[in-house]
Parts: sequence; C-alpha cells; structure tokens
Amino acid sequence: MASDLAGGLVSALESRRATVGVIGLGYVGLPLLACLHGAGHRVIGFDIDPAKPAALRRGENYLPHLGVDLCRGFVASERFAATTDERELACADACIICVPTPLGVHNEPDLSSVHRTGEMLGRIGAAGKLIVLESTSYPGTTRGDLWPAVVRGHLDAKHAGVLQLGVNVLLAFSPEREDPGRKDHTTKTIPKLVGGVDAASTRAAVALYAGAIDKVIAVRSAEVAEAAKVFENVFRAVNIALANELKTVLEPMGIDVWEVIEAASSKPFGFMPFYPGPGLGGHCIPIDPYYLAWKAREHKVRARLIELAGEINTAMPERVVSAVARALSDRGLACKGAKVLVLGLAYKPDISDVRESPSFELIERLQSRGCVVRYADPHVPRTWAMRKHDLGLESSEPTPENIAWADAVLISTAHSAFDWPMIARHARLVVDTRNALAPWANVMGERLHKA
Repeated sequence: MASDLAGGLVSALESRRATVGVIGLGYVGLPLLACLHGAGHRVIGFDIDPAKPAALRRGENYLPHLGVDLCRGFVASERFAATTDERELACADACIICVPTPLGVHNEPDLSSVHRTGEMLGRIGAAGKLIVLESTSYPGTTRGDLWPAVVRGHLDAKHAGVLQLGVNVLLAFSPEREDPGRKDHTTKTIPKLVGGVDAASTRAAVALYAGAIDKVIAVRSAEVAEAAKVFENVFRAVNIALANELKTVLEPMGIDVWEVIEAASSKPFGFMPFYPGPGLGGHCIPIDPYYLAWKAREHKVRARLIELAGEINTAMPERVVSAVARALSDRGLACKGAKVLVLGLAYKPDISDVRESPSFELIERLQSRGCVVRYADPHVPRTWAMRKHDLGLESSEPTPENIAWADAVLISTAHSAFDWPMIARHARLVVDTRNALAPWANVMGERLHKA
C-alpha cells in the first residue's frame, strides 16, 4: 500500500498533475511557494494572516528582499490559489509546513503552531497525502510531535478509517535553509535535504522537491534531517559566541578583535571567520541551539558547549549597553536623559527582517537606564506589536541634524544605505558594534568606541 501511494504521488508530482499546499507564507513559505509555482506545480498558499493571501492574489510581494517581481506571475495563473480557508487544502496531494517554531518565555520549545497545523491537516483529511515539515525543531519532532497531532485532528473530525503512517499517509522532514537578503543563493539553488519516516515517504518527498530545486539530497531518516538543520545553526551560534568571547578577552589587552579576525582569515585552510556583534538575530541562530539543548536534557544529557554559547551570546546586549554607559560617562554624561540614536533595527544588513533582532533589546535596556532613544532604519519605517516587544517607535532619518542630535550613536546594524562618512563627521560619540566606521577611525579619534 505504501509503495502504491508513493508511486502514485511520484508520478503525479513528476507530471505536474499534483497540487502542492504551502502552509505559512512568511520568510520560508513565500519563496518556496514561488519556486514550486515557477517549476510548473499547481500550488495553494495558506496563511492565517488574511493580509498575506490577499496581497498574493494582487501579485504583491510583502517581503521586499525577494524582489517586486516575485509574485506578479500569480495573478493570471490558473495554477495558483492563496487562502485562509483550511478546507481549500483538502485537495492538496502534498502539504509543506512552514510555520514558526519560537521559544517560550523560559527558552523552551514552542511547537504550538506545528501542533495546530498537524491537527488541521488531520481534520481536513490527511489520507492519501504527503506531509512535509520544514519548520526547524529538535530531532524527533516530525515523528513524535507532528504525526500525533495529525492523528488527533483525524479522530476529532471522526473521519472513517485509520491513519497509518507509511501506508495511507507519507511523512517527511526537509529543513528550510533560507538566508534573507542573500544574493548568491536562492531557494532553487540551495541544496535540499530530505528525510522521511520511511523509505516510501523519502521517495515521495524527493520527487516533490526535485522538479523545483537544483539538488535534492536524501538522508536516512527524518531525524537525521532534523539534526542536520539544528547542527548547521548550532555551528554558527557556537562560533559567534567564540568571537564574542574573544572580543571580551582581547579588549582589556588593547587588541582589536576585528584586526585579529582579519589576520587569521589570511590562512587558506582550517579557519572560517565569524564576527562579534550586539547579540544574535534571525529566526534560527538565536533559537535552534535551545531546541537541541532542551531535547538533550530529556535524554539525560547536557549540551554544555551549546548552553555556554547561548549564555555568551545572550549577554551581549547588556555588554553593549554598558559600553554605551561608559562612553557617555567618559564625556561627563549620565545615562538618564542622554539622547541615543540606534542605527539599524533589522537583524542583518540591507533587509527589513527584525525577527529576534538584538536592536529591540538594546533599545529597551537603554530606555530602562533613562536614555531618550530613537532609531534609524531605512528598511523598517516603524515598529509594531511583536511577540516580545512593542516599542511604538518610528524611524528617524539619519540626517546630519539627527546624527548631531544624539549624545551617542549606537551602530547595531550596518546597512549599506547609511552615509558612513557623514556619520563620522557629525556624530559627537559613536559606539560601533559592527566595525562599520573602521575606515574613519583616525578621523573620529576618541569619539569612536568599539563594543
């Protein structure tokens, strides 16, 4: 039976007779939806936020870093639909889940969106479908969390028959590898890992992606694919923590960590540069290590290096704010009443993505010390209520007047749109967490502090 279902789905996917649903139309789901549609698949985009399907039906892209043309082909296409109605997914042969997997208030995994989505798929009818999870989580989520949720939805809806994994439902994990703003790789060109809960599921999932992604790599199981994704981001988190700690070690010695990293980067093997910063941002690196550490404790194992890296990285915003306070004090100013302009709200340069951006914590910590804080970010004109933050601020223009207004300018994100020579000329004091003003260090002299 499993081979019959997989064989039928593979044939339908290869001939473009299958319908593919993408659930969650954010930074992962939207480019994937466009990639699948561009490869000739019939697609249905689903999101609980009505603004997103409505924008796509108008051919409008709400994620600027993906380009204005990304969604224009949807408007006249007979192979495209976007909806908030879960019932429209009932006709999908394959459903790909791209929903958020954030952390709870105690840094514990929050899989509520995965659970709700699984229950929804069971409710609308999962029999005969291939279900693929792309949302990052700890190893075992696809088999141990998503699948029971699908079964619950099936039972609650009182569907006839029994769902049998690998028999009348196929299930796999394929980690997303999006990096917003990156120009040298796209959804199509980034190699795709695929691991099913059984061989039939893997076979069908490979066929799902093979027609749209340049290179698809099958691994032995869903758990291997899940662990590979977490390892990718743990690797980065640990090495960023090393760079952050190296900075704190070298600073009292009067050694510039940025110069050290540049020097070490001259070695053509055995070294990969990572850089310090004001804290971690984005959906993956600040979150995924906690997922793995949490799962390790369930198995009576301590992920000590991962936990230590998390402590180092999460301590950076307070270290930066303390550096601002010291720099102000050196000029005879107290934090209370001091005017601070934070440059950059997005978590990385030249995009509008603010997920887990350390700039929010920097602003809140500065405000708690009595600072009057503004921010400037050409990609984020205003803030909005988020899961953790609600600043209620609008972006200031980084004009010479606004730069000179600040007692301290804090560089949190080095957008290329910022006029760095102008900032160097007009700023009374700069605390630079990104080494953005290094070319103008001699001009700035004691006005420049690195943090």
